[in-house]
This record gives sequence, structure tokens and C-alpha cells, in this order.
Amino acid sequence: MPVVPVSLNDTAPNENSTLPHGQDHDIEPTVDNHSPYPERHLDSTGSHVSSIKSSDENDDDTPELKPFQGQDLEKGQQLQDQDVSDYDYPREGDELSRLETNAQLSRELSRRITNTGSFLTRDYADTTHLSMGENIPFPPMLPDRNPYCVAFNGLSDSYHPHNYPLWKKLLYSASVATAALSMSMGSAMFSQGSEELREIYHIGTSVAALATSLFVFGFAAGPVIYGPMSELFGRKPVLVISSLGYVCFQFGVATAKDLQTIMLCRFFAGFVGSASLVVAPAVMVDLFKARVRGSAISVFACVLFGGPMLAPILGGFIVKNSSLGYRWTSYISALIGCLALFMNTFLLQETHHPVLLARKAELLRRKTGNWGIFAPHEEVSLNLSEIFRNNILRPLKLLFTEPIVFLVSIYNAFIYGMLYAFLTVIPLVFTGRYHWSQGVGELPYLSMLLGVFSGGLTIVYFEMRLNKKVDQGLKPTPENRLPPIMIGGFTFVIGIFWLGWTGDYAEHVHWIVPVIAAFFVGNGLMLIFLPTMNYIIDCYLYVAASALAGNTFLRSAFGAAFPLFTTQMFNNLTIKWAATLLGCLGVLMIPVPFLFYKYGAWVRSKSKFAMK
Repeated sequence: MPVVPVSLNDTAPNENSTLPHGQDHDIEPTVDNHSPYPERHLDSTGSHVSSIKSSDENDDDTPELKPFQGQDLEKGQQLQDQDVSDYDYPREGDELSRLETNAQLSRELSRRITNTGSFLTRDYADTTHLSMGENIPFPPMLPDRNPYCVAFNGLSDSYHPHNYPLWKKLLYSASVATAALSMSMGSAMFSQGSEELREIYHIGTSVAALATSLFVFGFAAGPVIYGPMSELFGRKPVLVISSLGYVCFQFGVATAKDLQTIMLCRFFAGFVGSASLVVAPAVMVDLFKARVRGSAISVFACVLFGGPMLAPILGGFIVKNSSLGYRWTSYISALIGCLALFMNTFLLQETHHPVLLARKAELLRRKTGNWGIFAPHEEVSLNLSEIFRNNILRPLKLLFTEPIVFLVSIYNAFIYGMLYAFLTVIPLVFTGRYHWSQGVGELPYLSMLLGVFSGGLTIVYFEMRLNKKVDQGLKPTPENRLPPIMIGGFTFVIGIFWLGWTGDYAEHVHWIVPVIAAFFVGNGLMLIFLPTMNYIIDCYLYVAASALAGNTFLRSAFGAAFPLFTTQMFNNLTIKWAATLLGCLGVLMIPVPFLFYKYGAWVRSKSKFAMK
């Protein structure tokens, strides 16, 4: 399921932070933290994060660091689609000299950006012991670094992913979407074999459902690793390794001889394979400009939601076939993963902008023999403490201290949990009450899928309408993301009550009635899920990766927990009353977007992390 990309670095603004001039007319639908360096041409980056003055400019021999300016980082995050003529290039004396080695410089940059202790002041405060080596004099100072920093060739550079031909963008999008689709289908298809699993291993309903829950719970752990890795090493290697691991563990599930092997392989298949759910949206960010990116992400989200709805249909017919059985649900998932592995290996090319510039710098060094040519991304290193802080500690802090993150994440997680709860609800209604055969009893998922697609089209319509108003002079705010959630809250609740109270009276109600109700459920799922993610991103632009990581933890916990009790709840309370309970919980969530639509700006003004 969609999980938005986790950036390697996100920097919180101070309480007075505002969007730079021109940015308030272009709210990004997803995170685009490519590199912690200011941009030059499109996503290329400058290098004036900090500067080291030479010793002859100071009163003593101690190199003095120019204080890091947070505006530099903000500028680098905001200039992606602006004309390069608007860029404020560093003035003379602001450049980073190469007084230190590249390794020292990289560590110093990391500490400056992450506000950790200074390498220079902590380890080498006493400059009397600094030397090049025994009997080796200090070399002369290098010239200004800025002319040696590579960049894209203007706004129309064909090397920039934004300027790729449409067929290439669609091909790359299809490659990453296939990987994400195989993951989302793999999470749900195995649930159709739970009855056979219970008979073979003599286990209860909850233990059989654990195979689905463990897979979904793996989604929470994956982004902590794959987000930073994709920022540092690029999108393609992470996707290829993840797809390969996913295929291996799915074949492990299919060939397992005991229950514990099945459970372990299910968890690691979800954990290892979850890179596609994190990196695929990042690839969309790399490929599409801001104005069309929201629509592209909406279509991608429809594909992701389609996986758990198509998988039960396919899985039902597979398990129904006595010559196949539950193992073939994993074989089919693995084969789809093989297709994704092939596409990501042979069709997909790297799209991460800083990595492309690093490759360009390496090529130019080889061609020209000029070792001074560089790309800022070459000086970025992986910092485990930074990953722990940005992807574990800060997300939990934001989740439990920021009202917007907490309430919106609760709503988002409830919807995500309901998605996996319906893996049980639809078969209970149409197989249990209407006595349809397995496979046929899952066909109403197609109605839910149509509802998801209609919700995606509605979101695209709101995106286009917002862009049109922005062109007419409207200043957009994060609260512009909330109207689809308001609509989706009502359609989702209507669908839940409708499905529960008609599906429980199969002898009196035609089957088409609950099928239509499933359409409203799917529509509400989509209208709530994606805009809540976008709203969090817009509210916490500079710490969006951390805010979304907290959302991911909570969402994955709900998605893993709901399948464990849904069957028992619907069997014990009956379909109508269990649906009523869930519908009432949905009603309690309806006021959330209305409250933030009215008071969201005030809540953001009180936060030190949110956009003002």
C-alpha cells in the first residue's frame, strides 16, 4: 500500500518560517527532499551550505566556520521549478574550501545539517597538531569551488528526468507500479487460503489471519531503511534488491514445510519488498513536474488500492482449484514479482536527480582529467544516528505532540485498517449469506475497485480546479486539500451502513444492493486516504518525511491488527451490528477535516514544525 518516500534529511524551520517567494503558489503533493544542498539548475545543487574561511582571514590560526543558514536549505528545497535566473548564487567568500579532506568535509556537512557537534571544534580545536604530514608543507588554497560544481543544462536539459519523453516516463512509472502492485496483491491474496491453512496445520482463525498481519506489519519497518538508501544510492538499486528479496521470500512461503516458516517468510516478504511502496512515489516526484505530479500520484494510488481488491478474486479462484491450492497464491505473487524484477532491472533507469548529477560529474572527470569537477551529492554520507532520529524518534514526537499529525493519522490509519478488514467482510456477506462459491463470492471487490477509481478521478478534478484558481491569483493553503476528505467521510460511512444492513438480509435483499454499497465504500476509502497524506505533507513541508513516517507506523499497526479480529467480530455481532460499530467509528472521524478546515491555520501557527 502507498507509503510515501522517507527522505534522508528533513530540517525543521523555526517558528517564523514561511514559504519563500513564489512557493506558496505550488503546494507539492508529496515529498521532494532530494539533497540537503541548495539547488542551482532545477534540482542541481549549489555548495554554500557552510563555508570555511582561510586562516589568513582570521585573527588566529583556527579555521572559522561560517554559521549555517537555514534559509539556504529551504531555498534548495523550494527552487525546483523556478527559473535559474532567480537563484541567489553564493557570493565571493561563501564557498566551501578544500582545506579539509573530502571525508572530513562530508562529516562536517552532515553535522551542520543535522545540528550535531562540529568535527572541527570537537576533534581538532587545538590546531597546533594539524599538519599535512611529516615534512609535507601545506598546499596552496584552491580557487572558488562553484565553477567546478556540475548542474543540469538549464530548464530544458534532456538529461533531467522532468524532460524525458512521455513514453519513457510512462515506462518507468509502469515499472515501479508493477513492483508496488505485486506487493499490494501479495499482502491480500494469501488470505484466501486461510481456511485450507487452518485445516492443514490445525490452527485457529486468528493464527491463520496472522499471515496477512505480519506481511502488512513489515510495511512499517521497510521505509526506515529504504527511504534513506534510495536518497543516497539512487532509486534503481534499491528497487532491484527489494524486488529480488520479495521474490525469494514469496517462493519461500510457497514451498514452506511448516507453519513457522510460512509466518517468517510472510513477514520478511513484506519487510524486504516494501521498498516499492516507498520509492515508487519518489520516482513519480523525479519524473513529473509539480502541476501534474498530483494527478500522477492519484493514478498510482488507485493502482495500489487495486491490488488488495483484485488479489482476493484471483486468490479465490486459485484456492478453489483443487489442483492448485493455497501455495499457488504465493507462486502467483512471486511470478508477478519476477515481472517487476525484470522491468526494474532492464527497463528502469536511475531517476534520482542528485545521483544523476554525481554520475555526470564522474563522467566529466574522466573525460577532462580535471579532478576538481564534483557534484554535492558525492559528499553526502549515510548517518545512522540521523536515520534513527529522523525516522524513529522525531516521527513519534510529531505523532503524539502535533494535533494535525495525530488526528489525521488516526483517520488515515482507520481507513487503511478497514481496507484489510474488507478482506473478510466481502466473503462473509456474499459467500456466507448469498452462498456464492469461492472466487465468485469475491467478485463484488470489482465494485469497490470502481469506487476507488471514481475517488481518484474526483481527487484529480479537485487538483485541476485548485491549479486553475492558483493561476487566477489564489494563494493556496494546506486546507485546500480537505474538501475531498469531507466528501469521502460521508460516502464511506453511507457505504458501511448500507452494506451491513442489506448484506445481513440476503433472503430479502437482491445481491446488487450490497454490491452498489461496496462502490461507495471504495469511493470513500480513496477520497480519505490520499488527501490526508497530502495534507500532512503540506502542513509539515520541511519535516514531511518524519511526519509521514509516524503516519506509516500507526497505519501499518491498524492494517496489521484489523484482520486479527474482523472475522470474530462479524460472526459474534452479526454483519449488521458489526458494520454499525465500524460505521459509528467512521462517523466520529467525519468532523476532523471540518475542524482543520476552520482552525487549521491557527493550529499551525502554534506549532514550531508546521508551515505558518
